[in-house]
Amino acid sequence: MRPFEQVVAEHGAMVLRVCRAVVGPDDADDAWSETFVSALRAYPDLDADANIEAWLVTIAHRRALDVVRTRARQAIPLDSIPDRPASAPAETDPDLWAAVAQLPTRQRQALAYHYLGGLKYPQIAELIGSSPDATRRAAADGMRTLRSRITKETSHV
Repeated sequence: MRPFEQVVAEHGAMVLRVCRAVVGPDDADDAWSETFVSALRAYPDLDADANIEAWLVTIAHRRALDVVRTRARQAIPLDSIPDRPASAPAETDPDLWAAVAQLPTRQRQALAYHYLGGLKYPQIAELIGSSPDATRRAAADGMRTLRSRITKETSHV
């Protein structure tokens, strides 16, 4: 098996994109970290012929749900609203991420896991508790919605 550091270097950016799409930019770093902590623990027992991308996306999905559940249970008292941090890497498009965030959960997950995580629809269906056809439909609907929103935004410029 390859050293775990190589797995992180090769797949880290993809996992971060998936986490951002699923939980948003504010919680993505936590989900990413939790994904690789869990992956590090399980890596020695991973089959040598396992699909590492699919394995990491599955872990990222579960850790993202954990982060969402944890955040929902925490109260965050604030005296004032903090400034938002500088945008993440240059690959992010704030308008695109805002449009993705507005999608229904199933559409957002189907798009993230297929286009960012590289999973096939049957794998995604198993991951999110759906059928492959419903997952394919959710991804198509999400993509159509994104294209529509982005076309409307760029036509107003």
